[in-house]
Amino acid sequence: MNPTVWTIWGLSAYCLLFSAAVVSMLIWRSRQRRERPPVKFELLRGPGESLRRRVQGFDENLMLWLGGTALIPLFAAVGLAQVVLMLPRSFQVAGLAVVGLIALTGIAVSAGILYRRLTRWRSDFLGYLGERTVGEHLEPLLAQSYRIFHDVPADGAKADFNLDHVVVGLTGVALIETKTRRKGRARPGFKDHVVVFDGSQLIWPWGEDRHGLEQALAEADWLAKWIFQRTGLKVAVKPILALPGWWVEQKARGPVTVVNSKSLPSAVRGNGATALSPEQVDLIARQLDTLCRDVTD
Repeated sequence: MNPTVWTIWGLSAYCLLFSAAVVSMLIWRSRQRRERPPVKFELLRGPGESLRRRVQGFDENLMLWLGGTALIPLFAAVGLAQVVLMLPRSFQVAGLAVVGLIALTGIAVSAGILYRRLTRWRSDFLGYLGERTVGEHLEPLLAQSYRIFHDVPADGAKADFNLDHVVVGLTGVALIETKTRRKGRARPGFKDHVVVFDGSQLIWPWGEDRHGLEQALAEADWLAKWIFQRTGLKVAVKPILALPGWWVEQKARGPVTVVNSKSLPSAVRGNGATALSPEQVDLIARQLDTLCRDVTD
């Protein structure tokens, strides 16, 4: 085998053995000392908890993704080339051409996989920052005896999902769906930082859609049913769509309230009318606390 190939395989084996040795030493030391956390930590979910976990998982495996997508096609091509070089000379040229084609295809596929992963990471990280921003803008409500829960896990008919933010107070229950979208090139006559809600759709600088509106309605309906199942209380949950970083013009009322995240406290309070008693607020909040207290890392 070519000395270069031996070098590549040798370095790869060394890296794997070195990493395995260090991890093994860490595990052995922990077991010898019987090390463990002082208590079993079960914390409330923070804003964007699900997105944080996805981003963290990708960050932890970033080198694996980069190395794997870059090196696997290379190793495969080198191995195939070595096999081809053992064939009769008359077949080597055609064989190497095939190997080159396979290598290029493998590189293209690997690059596409890594591109999609990085694109997903980029979107997840932006969404995480948006939910963190919303969480900070909701904090003033804590001083007004509101209870706030983030990234509430929910079980759907087809798949599980999460409620970005739930606020419970004397004025009722609010469901807040956060959509953090990047700004881009605007159409003529439109400002690149303004989104208009006409009561039925969102008018963005680049076009119109209902992104997030139907989701907020469906999640508010799910939450109202969940509260009834857990507490027996029939509560009208207020759906709110928060758009961090955007100037929102709400030209008409609709089933969903659409606001910039800075306006969330006033949107949650509404007209200030009392809808729940302190006992009912506490009952609902205790159920949500149990549901959201699952953070152990």
